[in-house]
Amino acid sequence: MVLNKDRIRNVAIIAHVDHGKTTLVDGLLKQSHTFRDNQAEMQQTLIMDSMDQEHERGITITAKQTCVYYNDYKINIIDTPGHADFSGEVERTLNMADGVLLIVDAQEGPMPQTKFVLQKALDLKLKPVVIINKIDKPAARIAEVEDEIESLFLELATEESQLFYPVYYAVAREGRAGKTTELDDDLHVIFEAIINDIPAPSVEADSESAQLLVAALASDNYLGKYCIGKIFQGKLKKGQNIKLMQHINLSSEDCKLGRTASSIPEEDGLKVLPAKIDRIFSYRGLAKEEVPKAIAGDIVALTGIAEANIGDTIATGDNPEALPTIELEAPTLSIYIGPNTSPLKGREGDFTTSRQIAERLERELETNIALKIEPDGLGYKVSGRGELHLSVLIETMRREGYELEAGRPEVVYREIDGVKSEPIENLTVEVAPEFVGAVSQELGIRKAEMKSQEVTTSGNTRFVYEISTAALIGLRNNLLTATKGTVIMSSIPAGYRPVEGRFKPERNGALISFEDGVSTAYALDAAQARGTLFIPPQVPVYQGMIVGLSNKKDDLDINICREKQLTNMRTHASDGAIQLTPYTQLSLEQCLDFLLDDELLEVTPKSLRLRKRQLDPVKRKRENRNA
Repeated sequence: MVLNKDRIRNVAIIAHVDHGKTTLVDGLLKQSHTFRDNQAEMQQTLIMDSMDQEHERGITITAKQTCVYYNDYKINIIDTPGHADFSGEVERTLNMADGVLLIVDAQEGPMPQTKFVLQKALDLKLKPVVIINKIDKPAARIAEVEDEIESLFLELATEESQLFYPVYYAVAREGRAGKTTELDDDLHVIFEAIINDIPAPSVEADSESAQLLVAALASDNYLGKYCIGKIFQGKLKKGQNIKLMQHINLSSEDCKLGRTASSIPEEDGLKVLPAKIDRIFSYRGLAKEEVPKAIAGDIVALTGIAEANIGDTIATGDNPEALPTIELEAPTLSIYIGPNTSPLKGREGDFTTSRQIAERLERELETNIALKIEPDGLGYKVSGRGELHLSVLIETMRREGYELEAGRPEVVYREIDGVKSEPIENLTVEVAPEFVGAVSQELGIRKAEMKSQEVTTSGNTRFVYEISTAALIGLRNNLLTATKGTVIMSSIPAGYRPVEGRFKPERNGALISFEDGVSTAYALDAAQARGTLFIPPQVPVYQGMIVGLSNKKDDLDINICREKQLTNMRTHASDGAIQLTPYTQLSLEQCLDFLLDDELLEVTPKSLRLRKRQLDPVKRKRENRNA
């Protein structure tokens, strides 16, 4: 245990998605001898990505803390997501750091999320250290990337001192780094950069009263909730009595879900709850180790404080003061999530009621503070940063045994100076020259405004567009199809503008089952001439369930449960074997993009089923005529 704040370094690793943050953390963990020799051999890559979805998607979803020791220095490392949809994770954890390692790909250079996370770091006056990673790429353009980084700092810096930053080079996958492009055989240069270039925590170590801002929460079945954060002043001890200070200017939907204790009297905009620290844990590698006390500047996890939420202050002393709460960007997309109402409800899930879904969403709010939730009919309107942010939540609930239905993602509008405004984003798209026409056509349909166009050193064309968030829904899947899966695209929020006219997605009609039963190969053989099928034979279907995409603009009700009538003149084999075209299996994100306003997605642990909101075809046509 370190007893001197000057021997502590708190550093966050930030970058655009897939630029090598988590891979660099792997190398730091292994080369600091955090694991025993036999453990190090067993550790796979992407050690910090602990969620199944993080491994499957190849991205970091939640920010995580770890710690390594190097030459008697304790280095607390915060691994942050690189995808813009999870930027709330970056915002809530950067306040624990005193400096950042900004990782930039030697080929791609600074990307949209690079700009976003660097802006947040510079606003918090954090010391940056730049690492140009993947310099072994054949298309690496190190000199140009250095110029682009310099231009980025010139654009974002708020004071002159931020324009002076050290630059290092690395191939994180091989665990090598250096001060020049001639790399050493290990990462000792990065360790020394953290110790020498990142300042020690600027805290009041000798203060009689203590302050800790809760920046993250965790839990287990044994000790319950862990409150994770940096101690800004004083010391904390095991068994110490503390005061939990909660800001009460929370939104109404947060209060409805129990995020504040309404029985506590309000004082100066705060609610003060007495509590007691049960245990104190420090980080070492992937594990937590219990310590009797912790000093200012360290990042620790406390247990015993069940009422704590992210953004609360844990304080001691006769006149405790609350730290400023964590400010986040507003959500841009919302989606309806409610209990499953289809005829097949309750067959595949363990948790199916509205109450169970509400309890699960309430738990999610504790750790995923970029979400906003409010009641909406039978279910809830869940608002987040983007499609991926919301779809990860739905997939997580699905894997936990929840059965639910979801609506089409919708934009969260804001009223600015009395004018209804919609969120817009800066979209960067990089494609091969032969797909430039397809990309331009798709973005032209969505009324995107081109800001710049350039040819990269690899020969690809890079576009920068300004596009409404509404028009961005479903764009990724369309561009992946149009470019044969080769497109590179990313976006970041760019503010709001007055609504010029709602973007309405265009899509062919749906093939809809008009009776309950089980799909048959005989009926599907006849139906496949009408469009693209989404289901195979021998699966349960119900009236109003979408089973495919029509070749025409209008919806088409079809019978896919019809069986061949057998007589002594007609048998199963008389017409030969039925040859069905392989069906199209949509992912969760593709299903959400497919939806129109009058459609829902049924989500169960085993199935994804598209359906109409109104299942009865007669009532549905009557409603469409009246609309």
